[in-house]
Amino acid sequence: MRTRGLRGALAADDLIGAGNVLARVLAHGADPDAPGLTFDTAVDGHPADHPLTLGQLDERVAARVAWLHERGVQPRDPVAVWATAAADMVLSFLALTRLGAIPALMNGKLRPEIAAEYIRRLRGVGVLADDAHTALLAGHDLGVPVLGTPAEAGSGDPAGAPAHYRHHPDDPIVITHTSGTTGVPKAVLHSHASLFAATRHLLSMPQAQGTTRILNALPAPHTATVLMVNQALGNSAEMFLLSDQGGEQVLDAIQRWRPDGVFGFSVTWAELARFDLSAYDLDSVRLWFNTGDSSHEPHIRRLVAVGSRDVVTRQGITRVPGSVFIDGLGSSEMGHSMFHVTHTRDTDRYDRCIGRPYRFTSVAVLDAHGDPVPAGEVGWLGIDSPSLFRGYWNDSVTTYRFRQRGWYLTGDLVYADDEGRYYHMDRAVDAVDAGDGKRFYTALSEERVLAACPDVTDCTVVILREGDAVVTDVLLELAAGADEAEDRTERVRAALGADVGATLRRVVPVRSDDIPVTVTGKVRKVVLRERYLSETPS
Repeated sequence: MRTRGLRGALAADDLIGAGNVLARVLAHGADPDAPGLTFDTAVDGHPADHPLTLGQLDERVAARVAWLHERGVQPRDPVAVWATAAADMVLSFLALTRLGAIPALMNGKLRPEIAAEYIRRLRGVGVLADDAHTALLAGHDLGVPVLGTPAEAGSGDPAGAPAHYRHHPDDPIVITHTSGTTGVPKAVLHSHASLFAATRHLLSMPQAQGTTRILNALPAPHTATVLMVNQALGNSAEMFLLSDQGGEQVLDAIQRWRPDGVFGFSVTWAELARFDLSAYDLDSVRLWFNTGDSSHEPHIRRLVAVGSRDVVTRQGITRVPGSVFIDGLGSSEMGHSMFHVTHTRDTDRYDRCIGRPYRFTSVAVLDAHGDPVPAGEVGWLGIDSPSLFRGYWNDSVTTYRFRQRGWYLTGDLVYADDEGRYYHMDRAVDAVDAGDGKRFYTALSEERVLAACPDVTDCTVVILREGDAVVTDVLLELAAGADEAEDRTERVRAALGADVGATLRRVVPVRSDDIPVTVTGKVRKVVLRERYLSETPS
């Protein structure tokens, strides 16, 4: 079956969902000898950096299904998975969902005490953990046994695997977690249908350039990786999954594996912006795809300056210098980016623009009472989409706290212009009510500082109240060779604008290691606010 025909058949398949994509792809006639997924670690003796064919991938998943089944794992049993390697995460997800169980994928960078508490709250039946994370769990009360390592599960007999569980659209198929900016992360539940809704829509559309040979630089336990693995399988695309998403690792993988598309979070693009990208062979890249938090203009401009892309001219399709960057805004709860905007070298629309919504979603900008606000006015972002999560596992209180009048409130502050484009101002928890109807935004302030200071590769803005006053601290990560002794205060103040600039207290050069981040690289601004409230300015 041709790839285009396969994509159409999958989009129209009533049985397919996020829990059985590999099986349905093969059932629709995909070539078992075609390349499937490539991992950066060995899999059951199969060497790292070499693709598993679809048939080999199916067999390796079946081996794990048999191993789990022998240990009593049943449909709807939650099983925590805590490991570092992308292969351990993805293969465990595929195996547990084939069995009808519910994998709870955990970021390997969680602190052990947080991981243990998270596992207890799952109320599952067991844990799969690699050797390093098994050692970290020692001495903690998990409430469930450690079943073994994900690699051990590969020793099962594929022939002993039970038949693929037949999912109902509402069946839970994966629990992932939020970044955990304030403590124990929230457990995000997706169903067979919800986590495939966006993929089904995309399979019904023409396949975009940059989606045939993909480097996955997203954290392996994240909802986004589950989405992208299923999209790659549905597109008959090759995908190389990285276990470490650091800038050097990503650049090295691009040069070795030569993908046409790189998928990641904004933190990865910020890391890449610290490098002289012209010194690397990045010509294979046509597409950079961002999800999660939207990205900053200077980071995007550095990326679209390299690589190449196809354009349609009077002479036909021509390859031209410069790649494409697709930005947007998404989260684990949303089940996919809800917006998209395309940037090239010629783009002039930034200012925190996240573009227009995908056609499978409905969005609204709401006031504090849940009523729509007019274009140009900042409000709370509300989402209604078939891709939305089903709720927070074992936490209905938090689930319903974020629902209002049929909308899921994402916690983001946005506005829409008269042409239907949306602009992201900030996370609501990071914005500050300055009185007199004014609100100050940290993300927008960071955008402005970066645009005004080419010798700054990244920055963090902390705005907080001290008594009746609002104060702003700006932390600058400088480019290599930049003068750390230079006083950038007035340049930063001008970039912030009159209102926020008037509250500027200090501008401090920092190292990236000085900034507290979550396990997915998000800045923990709540920690910075607490730190600065307890400090005397230097």
